[in-house]
Amino acid sequence: MDVNHIEAQPRSDSSFRPPGQEPWHRYVALGDSFTEGYGDPEPSSPGGYRGWADRVAEELSLEHDGFSYANLAVRGSTVRQVIDRQLARAVDLGPDLVTFQAGGNDLIRPGADPDRLAAAIEPAIKTLASTGAAVVLFVGPNSGPQTVLGHVRPKIALFNENLRAIAVRQGAVVADLWALTDLTDSCMWDRDRLHLSPMGHQRVAAMVLDSLEVPHGLVPFHIRALPTRTWTRTKADDFTWVREYLVPWVLRKATRHPVLPVPAPKRPTPGPVEGCRSTLTVPRGSEV
Repeated sequence: MDVNHIEAQPRSDSSFRPPGQEPWHRYVALGDSFTEGYGDPEPSSPGGYRGWADRVAEELSLEHDGFSYANLAVRGSTVRQVIDRQLARAVDLGPDLVTFQAGGNDLIRPGADPDRLAAAIEPAIKTLASTGAAVVLFVGPNSGPQTVLGHVRPKIALFNENLRAIAVRQGAVVADLWALTDLTDSCMWDRDRLHLSPMGHQRVAAMVLDSLEVPHGLVPFHIRALPTRTWTRTKADDFTWVREYLVPWVLRKATRHPVLPVPAPKRPTPGPVEGCRSTLTVPRGSEV
């Protein structure tokens, strides 16, 4: 898709609002499984997951009549797929707040070029910003060696520096996962070590709202230090992860699959936020 040919009409009813000058009326989220909410199961939510974007929308909708929310995220999406399959739709929906998150599925692949990935993102951010919407751009986490993304830390760091420069040039707000030091705690991650846990999604939602200077009711979590684990226990956990998650992932990537239909976005049509304010299950070893 040629991003420069997407018709992005400036909104006459809602120019860019600096942080702290909400309310916004229509929020659209673009991204992959991170934005879909994978790792945060909630049967009553579209697709069976809640996630940080739903939590952000829930807070933004409070006492704001007419607020609507769409989530175009599709798990497994690369940067190019987010741009080709979600950008034009997002512009058509006429949001006044947009979050853009992509890159993780590219960076974990061998040979990924952080500079080229970021260069592909800038025209998309420029297109979104030209509509008058407030744009929030995610930079990747510094999550530590216990996660999949932690093994490509140097690539994420370079990718992030490019994205920060893009945010400055295009007037976007940075959602700074790298600075979110809580994400180095294993309680913030799902068992697959790639997706956030419910606690992680809650923490990211609070960070996004703080970045927008929006008051919210998301209570921060105070994480207890986990008991020291023995070398044997650590290696046993690593072996279980390799067997249950890493080996199947490698085999899927190495096996030719028939072309499958593109999965549907989580919430393709803007609508009111319908509850998912269920009690968060806090993993063992932590407290609220």
